[in-house]
Amino acid sequence: MSQSNENIAPSVVMAVAKELRKLTNEPLEGIKVLLNEEDITNIVADIAGPVATPFHSGTFKVKLVLPSDYPASPPKGYFLTKIYHPNISKAGEICVNTLKRDWKQARDRAEIHRLLPSAPSQDVGVGHVLQVVRCLLINPFPESALNEEAGKLFMEDYDQYFKKARARTARAQRRTQCRDARSAAAMMTEVHARVAGAAGAAGTSATGEGGPVEKRQKPIETKEAEKRRQEKKKSIKRL
Repeated sequence: MSQSNENIAPSVVMAVAKELRKLTNEPLEGIKVLLNEEDITNIVADIAGPVATPFHSGTFKVKLVLPSDYPASPPKGYFLTKIYHPNISKAGEICVNTLKRDWKQARDRAEIHRLLPSAPSQDVGVGHVLQVVRCLLINPFPESALNEEAGKLFMEDYDQYFKKARARTARAQRRTQCRDARSAAAMMTEVHARVAGAAGAAGTSATGEGGPVEKRQKPIETKEAEKRRQEKKKSIKRL
């Protein structure tokens, strides 16, 4: 699923990076792009579950992988968060046919607008794909099911499908919260350890082996001893 920016034309990389920065500064509804300019071919975003769907109240982490011939071909999409959906496999892969079909329609509309400016415009890019993925949560296409069980249940018993998808969503969110809590706790433990280590090192450096008091006393004792020696020499000379 990983890929390098070197496989994509530099002009395309620059265009995608520009779009991602725009999506970060001006987020689409229900979509938060997590920018990583070191490898823009692997795009991660958080998608909020739409209202009136079994995914509402859930946040789903999605990954888009740009192919080497992008934008001629659409990105491949994966759900990193577990979800029960007809067009998303149990491994998280998003139905390629769904993305390809919409991508072709969007590119056709964009080309028509280029040739005929009076025609409706169509933006084709990462933002468009993320919106398509979010719309897929609202309107699944069971005829292109990757999860056959979910697709069959969606068509035969929607209420049962809704309950099962909602339960899976709640379970996935609990797992995410527990994982985030463990990560935060581990980070705090590491920070405390570093602070304690730095404080210990600073204390050792400041006090040394004999301590600061002894270091200050030694020069005083040396001067007094030297004074006594000088007085003793003077007394001997008088004799």
